Amino acid sequence: MKLYVSNYAPNPRRVAMFIAEKGITGIESIHVDLAANEHKSDSFRAKNPMARTPALELDDGRVLSESRAICSYLEGLYPQPNLMGESFEERAFIEMADRRAELNLLLGIANCVRHTHPALAHLEQPQFADFGVSQGDKMRENARWLDAQLATQPYIAGERFTVADITAFCALEFGRGLMKFKPGAEGLHHLQAWRDRIAKRPSALVK
Repeated sequence: MKLYVSNYAPNPRRVAMFIAEKGITGIESIHVDLAANEHKSDSFRAKNPMARTPALELDDGRVLSESRAICSYLEGLYPQPNLMGESFEERAFIEMADRRAELNLLLGIANCVRHTHPALAHLEQPQFADFGVSQGDKMRENARWLDAQLATQPYIAGERFTVADITAFCALEFGRGLMKFKPGAEGLHHLQAWRDRIAKRPSALVK
């Protein structure tokens, strides 16, 4: 299999971190340069018409895109260590937590950065600065809610490390770099402590 990734982007990092947690080997990593618009090339669009990374090319030539879908596929191939739930009930609650992290944290950070950071103007046309600022404000509201959750449980989905922690961690790392968002500096000490714990995992070094 071949995994198409891009530097600094949070979604390829989610999949790379998932693979590292699973201990999966043998997947070839191919870099797609977003700054050079390689994701919009005809050759890459033939693999993923949405022109986004990550994308996983299977051995039979089919291409799977969307981070969650790729992780679900890999979870099926490599069930252990389990990151997406053992029972149907646990799977549902982990998916809920993962979607919350994706839609309320990662997407807010991504929209804020895409529409306010001058370095990304060539990738996001047109930029709407007011929208970007509002997305950053909404993300912080959601981060405060998550901070309260982490005051009562050790991980995003509850008592153990799951794919939801990967999504939330990659979101915060993206925000730390381009938004300069550091939870602890804004009084979100439970969220900061959780981030610092996850950062010590070997998979957190994969980018």
